[in-house]
Amino acid sequence: MFERFTRDARSTVTGAVTEARRSGAATVTEEHLLLSLLALGSLDPLGVDHAAVTADLRAARRRGGMSRADEEALAGLGIDLTEIVSRIEETHGEGVLATPAPRRRTLGASLRSALGRADTDDRTGSYHVPFTEGSKKVLEQSLRIALGRKDNHIGTLHLLLALLSRPGTVAEVLSDHGVTYATAETTLAA
Repeated sequence: MFERFTRDARSTVTGAVTEARRSGAATVTEEHLLLSLLALGSLDPLGVDHAAVTADLRAARRRGGMSRADEEALAGLGIDLTEIVSRIEETHGEGVLATPAPRRRTLGASLRSALGRADTDDRTGSYHVPFTEGSKKVLEQSLRIALGRKDNHIGTLHLLLALLSRPGTVAEVLSDHGVTYATAETTLAA
């Protein structure tokens, strides 16, 4: 599938891995894909304010990645998410829910280390960061969108549309900034 990706789409995926590594995340998430699209300027034609989107993603991360829909569902059960986040932060420190999980050493990494083999690429100092199920689904969905549009490639538009087609924090933040599936499709496809 990766051979169908345009140069910009490949840069987006590798940029997402870089974003994950930079933040110390154990996995590449949908958020990292969005941050990479922002960094590459793929959303510039939509007039997206990079700083505002990043701040909103950070705020969502502070809530443990819970979307407003999740918050409303909990409120319907009488659970105040803001109160829960406040109590957790009182006990464990501010932003504790936003802190990425530490990268775990796998058995394979431990064995390589014991045998004197590096867990990282000696040339780049990089290490493998797996994609979450959600981010894998975005990549798969981008292929479906490209096929549905009868495109013979997967570009940044397809990646963005895939992010927007999945419910969750990323689509919610983009929608708050006026980026919907319809606006992205009409503006960027033109």
